[in-house]
Amino acid sequence: MNLIARMTAGERLARLLYCVAWWLVTPALLLWFVVRGLRQRGYLAAVGERFGYCPVTEPGTVLIWVHAVSVGETRAAEPLIRAMLDRWPDIRILLTHMTPTGRETGANSFADLAAGGRLRQAWLPWDYPGATRRMLSRSRPVLGLVMETELWPNLVASARSASVPVVLANARLSERSLRKGLRWRALIGPALRSLDQVLAQTRSDAHRLGQLGREAVPAIGNLKFDIEPPAPMLARGTLWRERLLSHKPLRGIVLAASTRDDEEAMLLNAWRALVGPTSDSGRPLLVVVPRHPQRFDAVAQLAGEQGWRVKRRSAFDSDGPEAAHADLIIGDSMGEMFAWYALADVAIIGGSLAPLGGQNLIEACAVGCPVLLGPHTFNFEEVSHDAIAAGAALRVADAAGALDASLRLLGEPARRQAMSVAALAFAAQHRGATVRTLDAITPVIEGRTGFQSVASHALRKV
Repeated sequence: MNLIARMTAGERLARLLYCVAWWLVTPALLLWFVVRGLRQRGYLAAVGERFGYCPVTEPGTVLIWVHAVSVGETRAAEPLIRAMLDRWPDIRILLTHMTPTGRETGANSFADLAAGGRLRQAWLPWDYPGATRRMLSRSRPVLGLVMETELWPNLVASARSASVPVVLANARLSERSLRKGLRWRALIGPALRSLDQVLAQTRSDAHRLGQLGREAVPAIGNLKFDIEPPAPMLARGTLWRERLLSHKPLRGIVLAASTRDDEEAMLLNAWRALVGPTSDSGRPLLVVVPRHPQRFDAVAQLAGEQGWRVKRRSAFDSDGPEAAHADLIIGDSMGEMFAWYALADVAIIGGSLAPLGGQNLIEACAVGCPVLLGPHTFNFEEVSHDAIAAGAALRVADAAGALDASLRLLGEPARRQAMSVAALAFAAQHRGATVRTLDAITPVIEGRTGFQSVASHALRKV
């Protein structure tokens, strides 16, 4: 029975109004993209793909489509994509995104696969029925894997009409998102029910997905735990740290990682109140890495206006940072977060000081960097709770509390070391979601392609 036939009258009306709304907002949407594109040129690239004109798949190619909306989802998809290509060497990957930062992250992370013709990238089309049908018709995937939270009603309906199975992988749903979903249940419910598989990160996510109407969702873990810190990034961060510490004595290095709107102002104001004017000898160093590249200049300008001596990552020479005349380093680059964690003594996770839900703390734990979390971690609720319980992270009330706790940890090396050991153990304990995801999707892939995994093929030959 098709999706439309299984929808109630209210659900069909909600879907119709949703489609009409897309067409009504099109002029405003195009204007917004032009304005946004003036700040981030990537938004204006390959505009045709936004309407479904993605590259056409060559006849005979077996393609799996993976959608990762932005940076975090793209990083989470990396171990799964590489594991699929290892298990089924003859498949090819179409990786779609919605943001330029996500696409840039994908280009950097999968440069080897793109060069070998095993992966290509495109924008996910806007959720017009015609655009989504066009994308699927041109790419002809045998399976779609949508990462985490991206559930577009027309996209799911078009996949169902084209007989393309869709899996929501690494799925998460916060309490806040659940409340929004319940308000739009007539629209979200049919799309969620029509997915072939939903694989949740945690039992809490699975329970909340059940409240939206998707029953019996397995909780198989978070793919982000399976991301291996790249050795070149760790070496880069270690080199930067050695240079900073050897040039002049530092009391320690505090990292504010993936900061979001307004958080930098909170941190800089609190840093001035706690540290104040300091001598070059024995002072702590603050490193701020904004989440979004369009804000790099604004954060540097803010710090300069407050009188801080600022060094930007883009101004590092070939040997790395030089700390003689800097109170503050701004990480104005993409793809180097693991290096910043290797550099730091302690990391404050951005997005948690303002009510934004928090950014990924798992990468910091994987490097063994002690973590401080603000009060707002609803995007990583269970992971945050578990990291605190494991001794890998501490909860603070606000920016001042985060920096005060950081300074106290700089003066307690034994406690810092214990948190580092706990963070590494916490990250190692939760690995394995990639294998469990592969095992879940293997029947779909092998049933539609006739391929066998490398391991299965080898066993048959023995």
